[in-house]
Amino acid sequence: MNFASDNVAGTSPALLQALADINDRPLPSYGGDPYTDEVEALCREIFEHDSLRTLLVATGTGANALALSALTPPWGAIYCHSVSHIAVDEANAIEAASGGSRLMTIEGEHAKINPDQLRAAIYGKGIVHHPQPSTLSITQMNERGATYSLAELEALTAIAREHGLRVHMDGARFSNAIAGLNCSPADMTWRLGVDVLVFGATKNGALAGEIVVCFDPALADELEFRRKRAGQLFSKMRTLSVPLAAYLRDELWLDNARHANAMAARLAEGLAGVKGAQLLRQPDGNQMFLTMDPGLAGRLRAAGAEFDDWPEVGPDVVRLVTAFNTREEDVETFLSLAKAG
Repeated sequence: MNFASDNVAGTSPALLQALADINDRPLPSYGGDPYTDEVEALCREIFEHDSLRTLLVATGTGANALALSALTPPWGAIYCHSVSHIAVDEANAIEAASGGSRLMTIEGEHAKINPDQLRAAIYGKGIVHHPQPSTLSITQMNERGATYSLAELEALTAIAREHGLRVHMDGARFSNAIAGLNCSPADMTWRLGVDVLVFGATKNGALAGEIVVCFDPALADELEFRRKRAGQLFSKMRTLSVPLAAYLRDELWLDNARHANAMAARLAEGLAGVKGAQLLRQPDGNQMFLTMDPGLAGRLRAAGAEFDDWPEVGPDVVRLVTAFNTREEDVETFLSLAKAG
């Protein structure tokens, strides 16, 4: 009964099998293997974009830092939510990779950037004394488990276009957002003006690896050099490309996310009315936050349930996260224990 994070889950068996199947084959290094090309071809199908380019990197922080460094000059300003991963959980990687850009944090309910606050924060263009407005960074699904609607994304990207900002999307849980909204990846990204997406896989059944998707293909040439300089160019690129190609084939990425979301929805349904537990909002994907009486939390943990306190959201708040391989029986056991008190 581990609901601590989707990072604690293992790997989809199909990905491990794909890697085992080619293990005895010599393959070109540094991305010259055919599976690296297949990842790009599959992304072109998924996103309905014939000229996009992709780069494979090991981690989400590395992917965000590389993408934003290509979009933002050292004197640039990046606008993001105050609890975004790039602002809170990446140890200033963005500022380091971009040579000194500044993160300008915006507030908004449920960790969604408020459009009015974004508009008010954009200033100083052309004034040599100020950071120059450069990039908007949006997390979809975000750090509080909320998914922007397409209309909400359109409102933000319209402001970005108005002010000449490039748009980066942190999609560590992009698949969960797509599954939750039941929309096309193209409609959530480049058709709204997203320039670069970090298409997450690690939290959704991959062993490791994120896909930097450049809808502006010209960015990829620069990113090739930035990836190498950052130590993110794998010599045995097969270790990323082969599993990620398997991840993208036959909508495994989407099936994994749908399962994780369904398990979260069942948890939310079952916890409704449980004494000592109160959802802060219905989950949009595979994360939920709720206030939980310490006695109930202690009883669940004593019975083997694992989940984390989240005091920055509020007193007695906990986070529950489901994954691609969360078992229905674990969900039902957790709910039975919660109701037993």
